[in-house]
Amino acid sequence: MNLPNRLTVLRLVLVPVFLIAFIVSQSLPSLSVVATIITFVCYVVAELTDLLDGKIARKRGLVTDLGKVMDPFADTLSHVTYFLCFLSYGIMPLWAFIIIMWREYGILFVRMLLAKYAGKSMPANIFGKAKTVLYAVTTVVSMIYIGLETFTSGLSFMGIYLTVLQVLFVLSALASLMSFLIYIRDVLKSNALSGMTR
Repeated sequence: MNLPNRLTVLRLVLVPVFLIAFIVSQSLPSLSVVATIITFVCYVVAELTDLLDGKIARKRGLVTDLGKVMDPFADTLSHVTYFLCFLSYGIMPLWAFIIIMWREYGILFVRMLLAKYAGKSMPANIFGKAKTVLYAVTTVVSMIYIGLETFTSGLSFMGIYLTVLQVLFVLSALASLMSFLIYIRDVLKSNALSGMTR
């Protein structure tokens, strides 16, 4: 297994560690500080591996079939896990989580079909790129919000902060939905799956 794929595997391993640390931070007050720090570390390392694996694979010519499948799966798993944690914490609307979850697994399924039957992938549209940025910003802002509640108390601006965070969740869900609809439209227009038996 080459270096980019190992980095992707590391990201996959960090996702359940993040989830367990988050659950511990909410369930065991005596360990909340340590567990919260672990979630931050897991998130930062996971995002770094996400940035590095693709760059290394393209730069060194190490793009593999396994990497093409595993990388988007790792992205989906990590995003859904982060948002699931934010949902359980009470800062993410349920409807936004459902839209994002359906979109992520729907796109993953269509990409698998394209890889198998068309041997290609569809380029990201403008909403897909906006979705990626919004996911990252929303996750960071959410992590900071949870960190502030864990390490401080009684900050006067937390109400405004939460309102901004809610707006980010709404924008993330809308960008996610639009990117999915446009992606499906582009797939249908391209006839990339016309040779698939039904």
